[in-house]
Amino acid sequence: MKLLLLTPQLPYPPQQGTTIRNFNLIRNLAPRHAITLLSFGTPEELRAAAPLRELCRRIEIAPYPARTLAHRAWTTLTSPLPDMALRLKSAEMHTRFDSLTRGETFDVIQVEGIEMARYVLPFAPRPSLLVFDDHNAEYVLQRTAFESDARRAQRWHAALYSLIQWQKLTRYERAICRAADHIVACSDADANAIRALIPNHQSPITVIPNGVDTELYTPVESVRDDPALVFTGKMDYRPNVDAMTWFAAEILPRVRAEIPRARLIIVGQKPAPKILALKRRPGIEITGWVADIRSHISAAAIYVVPLRMGSGTRLKVLEAMAMGQAIVSTTRGVEGIALTRERDVVIADTPEEFARATIALLRAPERRRTLGRAARALAEERYDWRAIVPAFDQAYASSKFKVKS
Repeated sequence: MKLLLLTPQLPYPPQQGTTIRNFNLIRNLAPRHAITLLSFGTPEELRAAAPLRELCRRIEIAPYPARTLAHRAWTTLTSPLPDMALRLKSAEMHTRFDSLTRGETFDVIQVEGIEMARYVLPFAPRPSLLVFDDHNAEYVLQRTAFESDARRAQRWHAALYSLIQWQKLTRYERAICRAADHIVACSDADANAIRALIPNHQSPITVIPNGVDTELYTPVESVRDDPALVFTGKMDYRPNVDAMTWFAAEILPRVRAEIPRARLIIVGQKPAPKILALKRRPGIEITGWVADIRSHISAAAIYVVPLRMGSGTRLKVLEAMAMGQAIVSTTRGVEGIALTRERDVVIADTPEEFARATIALLRAPERRRTLGRAARALAEERYDWRAIVPAFDQAYASSKFKVKS
């Protein structure tokens, strides 16, 4: 089939959530389909993306739009659209999309993430199948952020922002899902959240989770005597910032009171000011961007996931699973992943529980190995990209619109 994929940035190199998912979808769809990619990017980024150019029949890019903080604040107050709908507003991208769809008929037009939906919402009646891959139930992410921040007076300004965005995203995400011929969610929880948005809507919803390259992410058999804890992610992403500031304030001091050598290593690009400020605390290291996170994951004794907000399935968790790491997580941190408590992961939702579980595992190396082996086996069985991506073919075929072959 002829597929047109819209992505918010060139999915190469695949180094953070959105680009990892999009690159692996393209890599595993390309052997069966002719892919045209429409994305934001620069000529320099495109020249450096040789593997992506080899996979796609054609790639079109538009420059990233400029948007000042003042303009963002103004539209937050005045626009009926959520911030995510305005983030990538671009007349040139509209022109490129219109030119592509006028000049060629695609069997499938697939929108990767809510930021790109503005380019297909006004799309006229079409012969193409419109697929919306909703990477997160975005209105749920803002709702959980509001619920978390509203409990603390010093965070009420952030809670107000999330409350406004939650209401706007509810309307906007509903409109996108109603316009789509087929909706893809990354977890059962997200699929249920989408169904709550559009009750009685006829377009099918398929759960296609995030995955991991189990040949790239492999266990490293070593003795981990260093009581290091690791967290990886894009460190200007609000749920990650909240997770690390909470862990540093409420959990790590409890752990270090029992195991003074314990330390937290925060790995990921673009650390926010609140993250950089954590360097002043004892037992915390911040790496910033690294070329390869695998060495940091494998060197740690435990992978921690103290997430309190967000939605979707976390690629970071799947990577840690594939590398055979023992994981301690909140319930929300592993939401959407079919992990079994105490067999594949340890779940803890309060600071006291999280610290107690972490201390116990630091003192039990054989228990860590058992958890890691079980998590690796689950990653191989259910979350390898090669097994996941063919579900898109089934989604295309099961749609109420007949897709041309």
